[in-house]
Amino acid sequence: MEPDHGMSLIQTSQDRPPAACVAAPAPRTVEMTLTGWPIDAAGHWHVLHTRSRQEKAVARTLAAAGIHHELPLTKRVRFYGHRKREVLEPLFTNYLFMQGPPEAAWFALATKRVANVIAVHDQASFERELAHIRIALAGGADLQPHGFLTVGRRVRVTSGPFRDVEGLIEDTPKPDRLVLQIDVLGRAASLEIDAGLLELLD
Repeated sequence: MEPDHGMSLIQTSQDRPPAACVAAPAPRTVEMTLTGWPIDAAGHWHVLHTRSRQEKAVARTLAAAGIHHELPLTKRVRFYGHRKREVLEPLFTNYLFMQGPPEAAWFALATKRVANVIAVHDQASFERELAHIRIALAGGADLQPHGFLTVGRRVRVTSGPFRDVEGLIEDTPKPDRLVLQIDVLGRAASLEIDAGLLELLD
């Protein structure tokens, strides 16, 4: 498999650079897509559970159809023979996030690259979680997979490139990792952080 080049750390339907992904996507005028039905960027979020190694292919298909989506990507080192390359891979393997009406979910399933669509019941909470990941990636965070925390202390970053990112820390004397979670997935990622930059929220 050849390494990927030139992809932003969050692949979206607008294909914007990472810095532009900090803010939540703004509502846009309803338009007709290639599939013939309207997509409104202010529609509901859905989680797409893809088949193995199909995340980027699904993202490309959604982009071609004008369907808003986000695929958080993280840098990984891969070896091709004796060559070492840095590639961008999905932060949450087999998952990407799509925003639109139910018809958009049906369209995704029809690609045969999506195993199922997971409903997001708490849209506001999900958007906040996704926004924190956007800010972290835009700030250059080296996000790594992390075990999902059922117990932790909620904190906010007070300064630096990750300012205003909220997440969890484990209850240790010197916490050094900030954990960002997507509750509907039961998945998490973490980044190294100076405990002096954190303030407790509860």
